Amino acid sequence: MLDVIERCLALSRQARTEQGEALAQTLAALDEALLEARAAIKPADMPPLPSVSSDATLELDLAGYVTAWSAGAESMFGYSAQEVAGQHVLFLYAEDDDDGNIAELFFEHQPGEQAARTEVRRRRKNGDIIWVHLDIELRHDDGGDPVGMLVRVSAANQALSDLDKVNLHARIIEDSEQGVLITDAHERIVSINSSFTRITGYTPAESIGQTPDLLRSGAHDADFRAKVRAAMLGGGAWRGEIIGRRKNGELFPQSVTISAVRDPSGKISHTFSLFSDISVHKDAEARMQRLANYDPLTGLPNLFQLSQLVGQAITETKRSGEHGAVLVVEITRIGAISDTLGHEIGNQLFCEIGRMFRGALREGDVLARLDGHRFAIALLQVEKREHAGIVAKKLLATLAAPIAIAAHSLQVGAHIGITLYNDDGADVSTLIRFADVALAKAAQSIESNFLFYSEEMNQRAKEHLRMESELRHALVNNQLQLYYQPKVSLRSGRIVGAEALLRWKHPVRGLVSPGVFIPVAEETGLILDLGAWVLEEACRQVSEWRDANLIMPPIAVNLSARQFDSGLPQRVAEVLERHHVQPDQINLEITESLLVRGTDKVIAIMNQLVAMGMALALDDFGTGYSSLAYLKKFPISTLKIDRSFVIGLPYEENDCAIARAIVTMAQQLRQEIVAEGVETAEQMAFLRELGCDQLQGYLFSQPVPAAEFAAMLREGKRLSFPNGR
Repeated sequence: MLDVIERCLALSRQARTEQGEALAQTLAALDEALLEARAAIKPADMPPLPSVSSDATLELDLAGYVTAWSAGAESMFGYSAQEVAGQHVLFLYAEDDDDGNIAELFFEHQPGEQAARTEVRRRRKNGDIIWVHLDIELRHDDGGDPVGMLVRVSAANQALSDLDKVNLHARIIEDSEQGVLITDAHERIVSINSSFTRITGYTPAESIGQTPDLLRSGAHDADFRAKVRAAMLGGGAWRGEIIGRRKNGELFPQSVTISAVRDPSGKISHTFSLFSDISVHKDAEARMQRLANYDPLTGLPNLFQLSQLVGQAITETKRSGEHGAVLVVEITRIGAISDTLGHEIGNQLFCEIGRMFRGALREGDVLARLDGHRFAIALLQVEKREHAGIVAKKLLATLAAPIAIAAHSLQVGAHIGITLYNDDGADVSTLIRFADVALAKAAQSIESNFLFYSEEMNQRAKEHLRMESELRHALVNNQLQLYYQPKVSLRSGRIVGAEALLRWKHPVRGLVSPGVFIPVAEETGLILDLGAWVLEEACRQVSEWRDANLIMPPIAVNLSARQFDSGLPQRVAEVLERHHVQPDQINLEITESLLVRGTDKVIAIMNQLVAMGMALALDDFGTGYSSLAYLKKFPISTLKIDRSFVIGLPYEENDCAIARAIVTMAQQLRQEIVAEGVETAEQMAFLRELGCDQLQGYLFSQPVPAAEFAAMLREGKRLSFPNGR
């Protein structure tokens, strides 16, 4: 039995780092028990160390300095009496005994008292460290006062008898946090410890005489069981994880070490198992895995898990020559719903959409959450490119009807970008980036809510990013300036106003057309900063002209629909006041697309601006989708005929009919009419004949810098009419 216990302890030590805290406690108990065993063994029972006398004494004064040294001490430590005389007892201490306590001086100097026997380490002259017992007796003078110490030193025998060793090891095994199971050569259980009972629920009476099948769960296949059985039959120690079954039927994971013990003849006499319940560790590991791989809100795979799955699929498709697809889906209106009804409703809605998408996909497809209001779908295998488009349509169809959340019926939409591997890219990050490019393009399209990625899309996206960066740089480095295109009366031929037009003077490319950078500004939100700059610069220029005693007609400034919010009137008023410009000196031009946004709110903002004394013009009229029935509700003072209807005058019948209808309607609404893009005398004559009030175009002047426009006014430049009329 001693061999079994010794082998158990040896394997327990070896598995310390693998089995964790339980074994650390076991070995700590072993160390403690060894100390107790040493203290319990009497000196008379211990044979002296070889060549070391057991009759060693030394005397110390009260401060710890050596006053006497016996021959036995000389034999034990190797120092002669002459070498130690007058030295402090610390010269015998091992170098790492630095706890600050001097054992020979540790007790109070009370008459008649004697310190208990103490086991300590001491250093011999040759540097060897030995264990010794100290018996310290306080010496007194004739008057009873303490004068020094008599220290008897005896060697400590560190070896244990076989009986002591068996008892000690048995105690360690019994107190171990690990379960211990010992079987005989016939695989019958012959011994267990208390932890076995605590972990499995089986008492000694219920387990002794049984086989380890008592704990079998049936969760492992025949090959696995064969490996375990091979260890029991002496095939070498086996370590691993096993699913066991408790007495109550509960399955639990356990970390197990199994080995066999042989008798002196080499025959297997016993087998033992050391095991620990690792349910807590497994639960913690599962939680960590879930946190690392799944989105906490929806429970769907996150980007990391998606990347792992798609990465494996890409590797497979490279070998097979097949294809897969990645779709990025952005849900619209959830932000507005969250702002209105609260984030809890928004989160519930997003989770419900995830469940709806999951139901619309195949079992093998991967649905993941990326961030914000975006999902990603990986179609790990598609036969044709078009099949990904079919899935996109299917996903969009799930959002066609309102979604019931709590007491609300909520409507959302989506845009989808699609990319294919291995056509568009061969790694996950590239595929998602390309899908984002396609998604952004789909969000701008009025024809489709989903688009496939193409290299052309990618190049446009890169150009937009570059231009956005350069445009931000232009805003703070004085690269922007205003040009002014005159508006001319078709009655008098005189300049009656001008439109302020933004120009970008790029240090490398020169003047950049607004048609190139304004769409980028609208898309990125930079239009707000540009719009604020244009209004500020126009008012500053008007103020400068006024200070130069130049009477300037009204200057029109274009507004983006993004600028048109409830704070617009206040912002405009602050700029006018800052430059001491009167409201009638600045006209505001808005596009027709603005009229389809929240009619009541738009009218309220317009009315505030008109009440301030400002005039509003409707730019690009006829190109949008507004209803003419709404037009009379807006406080518009000027309609501008878009250049697309002017270019065909007076020869295109449809253009003539549209221009005639616009002029007639504006006259009925008592609004001024300005025709844009007038380039020929024939166009001018036709418009004048219709009753159009003003023209704006290259026939009179292209947009010019501020100084040149001021010069036109000073010189009184006029439009000449055919036949002098």
